[in-house]
Amino acid sequence: MPSAVNTATVATSDAAKRPGYGQLLRTPGAWTFLLPGFAARQPFAMLTIGIVLLVQHTTGSYGSAGAVAAFTGVSMALFAPQSGKLADRFGQRAVLIPGVLVHTVSVSALTALALADAPLWALFVAAVPTGASVPQVGPMVRSRWAAKLEGSPLMSTAAAFESVTDEFTFVVGPVLATALCTGVHPAAGLIAEAALTLAGGLLFAAQRRTQPAHGLASAHARVEHTSALSVPGVRVLAVAFLGIGSVFGGMQVSLTAFTESIGQPGMNGVLYGLFAAGNMLAGIAVGAIAWKTGPRRRLILGYAGLTVAASLLWSAHSVVLLGALGLIVGLCIAPALITGYTLVETLVPASARTEAFTWLTGAVALGQAAAVTVAGRLADGYGPSAGFLVPLGGTALALATLLALRSRLLPRPATRTVARGVGHRVPVTVD
Repeated sequence: MPSAVNTATVATSDAAKRPGYGQLLRTPGAWTFLLPGFAARQPFAMLTIGIVLLVQHTTGSYGSAGAVAAFTGVSMALFAPQSGKLADRFGQRAVLIPGVLVHTVSVSALTALALADAPLWALFVAAVPTGASVPQVGPMVRSRWAAKLEGSPLMSTAAAFESVTDEFTFVVGPVLATALCTGVHPAAGLIAEAALTLAGGLLFAAQRRTQPAHGLASAHARVEHTSALSVPGVRVLAVAFLGIGSVFGGMQVSLTAFTESIGQPGMNGVLYGLFAAGNMLAGIAVGAIAWKTGPRRRLILGYAGLTVAASLLWSAHSVVLLGALGLIVGLCIAPALITGYTLVETLVPASARTEAFTWLTGAVALGQAAAVTVAGRLADGYGPSAGFLVPLGGTALALATLLALRSRLLPRPATRTVARGVGHRVPVTVD
């Protein structure tokens, strides 16, 4: 027995020194949910750009296209946390299967209405269930990692790995959607999104063995119904993630408007792919480093760099310069995004983590929705470059919030009592 303890201690020490991706991917059972999870999250990066391209084609207005996409984003932001709460209580499979079915039908209805030149209000109506039913596969995968790596130093590596995976989808997704919409048919991007959501979502839902324990099956059911939003740090992170959403939304609309204005609409996916590639590369680096700086400081520094980088976008008037600046902005997003997700593990008890992750994902969607609306109006009224002011404003407000409320991001002190289960933290007030 002492030998086993010593071995475990050495392994833990090695993990702390080398929190590498190789060690992470050797986690038993990881690949059973990673591969279907990767397929299931691909459509997420295609939805907004697919809506913008289709509705702009049928209406001729970026403002209208951005407004429809905004309805989808707001709906997702409002319903995603409820989806996460239901998944924590009833299990991911019970939420995911009906969700992907509703989403497929809703996207199909939205596409048909747009092609039929339906009035804008009809598109808004169809956009609501489309956004509400977006499958929250990313938060569900993160919740599975958190359940497997409870208390492990590899948790930050897992957060980085998930960010890299997310951003790889934002490299592939916009390029694929743009290619389909411009090269095949304006509706082809949304049709592909619906098909991938259905197939990937059902495959992921079939992975029952790696599903985290849910409220009805947990021995700690008496604490399972605590809302993640009751944790002050989660509220601060949600506001901060609105800024990240403003970057995604502002970039999508503004890059589309810019490439249209220079007569090269096919470059839209390439430019957005460069932006997402920067995020992916930075995510790889963040996950490979054993950080000595605390996560709260890394989060603030990440947002500071992101704000500075976003402030330069509006001045770019060439494809090459805009591509370079987009790459830099992407490099700055990853540290902020990854650190925010990592903080959830220290702020929120395991019983509410899926909900917490969906609050952050929903905040990104809400920020993206507001950004596509404002950037669309600015692009229509003042030219494509004006839309790039939206990421600057959103990140600056997020940075100010973090600086003012940084004390809320301190981890909750662990108690000396172990009867409530590993990872549970008693709520306390932090002055």
